[in-house]
Amino acid sequence: MLKSRILYEDNNIIVCHKPAGIATQTARVGQKDMFSELTRYLALAGKSCGGEAPYVGVVHRLDQPVEGILVFAKDKAGAAALGGQVADNRMEKIYYAVVCGKKFPSGGELVDYLVKDGRTNTSRLVQKGDKDAKIARLSYEVQAEREQYMPDRTKGKLALVKIRLETGRHHQIRVQMRGAGMSLLGDYKYADELAIKISEQLKIKEIALCACELSFSHPKTGEQMNFKIEPENKVFQIFSE
Repeated sequence: MLKSRILYEDNNIIVCHKPAGIATQTARVGQKDMFSELTRYLALAGKSCGGEAPYVGVVHRLDQPVEGILVFAKDKAGAAALGGQVADNRMEKIYYAVVCGKKFPSGGELVDYLVKDGRTNTSRLVQKGDKDAKIARLSYEVQAEREQYMPDRTKGKLALVKIRLETGRHHQIRVQMRGAGMSLLGDYKYADELAIKISEQLKIKEIALCACELSFSHPKTGEQMNFKIEPENKVFQIFSE
């Protein structure tokens, strides 16, 4: 199963399509994660060194409920080089989301300040000067819209949104889009009441968010690497009907 999700592999990097529901990396015993699966895959492929486990460097992460493209390094030098691209915002990450609201601007930039609460594994919008506040920045473009009617005649609008992430804060897209009146469908942790009602009506069980495009410079050759996938979440199909 994992092999079918590998988009690209060479001696320095491995790029894969993480499904929704699997963590990037976790310390929980018995729980699958991409780091462990890739380590096992490389070991079985005979790519361990001197009997030691293969090196798998986690460069960036996706929330467990979110699907999308991840790149891992196969050596420490590659991990450092790719980590530098993440820190300098040179690794471009494009997400697609299905959001719910009453009206949508055609696009724009969201700049907020977030604080993470480790006890509840949530983040919230705060003022700039608040303790532990970190800036969160993204830009978005509405690609398509449609109306959705509820059995009680409540009407909402759905939109397919392209999001360019400029910082990598905890639950950033989910919190910022909700704050802007555009809750993600399937997000039962942060979405507003209307989005939850429509999510239930459409029987959406997974967050309508996918890291569909990833671009970076190869850590060894400097070659520009570009990857793109189609979301597996069926809710995205309503915009292709």
